[in-house]
Amino acid sequence: MTHTTNAFGKVAVLMGGWSAEREISLMSGTGVLAALKSKGVDAHAFDPSERPIGALVDEGFARVFIALHGRFGEDGAIQGALEMLGLPYTGSGVMASAVAMDKVFTKRIWESRGLPTPRSVVLDAKSSLRDVPDRLGLPLIVKPPHEGSTIGISKVVGYSDMKEAYEVAARFDDVVLAEEFIAGHELTVSIVERRAADGTRSAEALPIIEIIAPGGNYDYQNKYFTDDTRYVCPAELPELVGARVRALALEAFRALGCEGWGRVDFMLRATDHAPYLLEVNTSPGMTGHSLVPMAARAIGLSYEDLCVEILAGASLKIRRASLDAATAPAAPSSAGGASGHVG
Repeated sequence: MTHTTNAFGKVAVLMGGWSAEREISLMSGTGVLAALKSKGVDAHAFDPSERPIGALVDEGFARVFIALHGRFGEDGAIQGALEMLGLPYTGSGVMASAVAMDKVFTKRIWESRGLPTPRSVVLDAKSSLRDVPDRLGLPLIVKPPHEGSTIGISKVVGYSDMKEAYEVAARFDDVVLAEEFIAGHELTVSIVERRAADGTRSAEALPIIEIIAPGGNYDYQNKYFTDDTRYVCPAELPELVGARVRALALEAFRALGCEGWGRVDFMLRATDHAPYLLEVNTSPGMTGHSLVPMAARAIGLSYEDLCVEILAGASLKIRRASLDAATAPAAPSSAGGASGHVG
């Protein structure tokens, strides 16, 4: 559905930030900014690591497109600040952003809902690393649970690899997640809330993408900076398997309370086509190599129109009207002018 872009007012595209994914965020934000401007949106770049967040209000911004990735951008921190400022923003709210950013809590919620996710062990400096392969089998994956873009992730193929893999992940996090390795197909499902003709918005799972990286290593370099990784969109899957994966993506997204847009990552086990949930990205990449724009193109939605669609869903997630009512002074009682105190 066509959106009246001048109704958005002055729009800030938040990019950069403080996280280890700053470089990718700047790439995403630059692309989003150009796309919005091409559609007539009064959009401006805003790096919260360089300017106080309160400047958004001082400078008259009406809504915010979050193109930040990682900590302080995707973890609920910036979402909370925008709620306090009363500025509608794209993507999920404070709680869903915080939970989705934490892979340990994400897995706990999915497990409580009976959703499939690889078996895992949470590690800290006191953990016995040698026991982990016995519990999860080899190979296995070791990762920092609060990072994205494959930062700090290692594949462990032998007992002797555990120490180094743990140390790599521990550079980024206080705890480390060891996870069962699922051999098979790496899939991702993009989710975008779109507006129907009657004005209502609902989440839609876009076509599945299969990621085929050189040597099966979809690392930071292969994700963003090379053309050696192949992407199959739509993924070539049996119809019933594809339907199951897309339905599971929506279920996993909603289980965390996510909204607006995002991306759900999977492994599809080669032996039986069983899907396993890995994580939800609540502020996915929007670079030239990114997956949400690729899935959108498969249904005829251009990068520019995708950015406008996401921006159109910007909102405040905390119901301010109910808060205002709760904190308003009580109205005087009409019963004999009573003070309202209980004796």
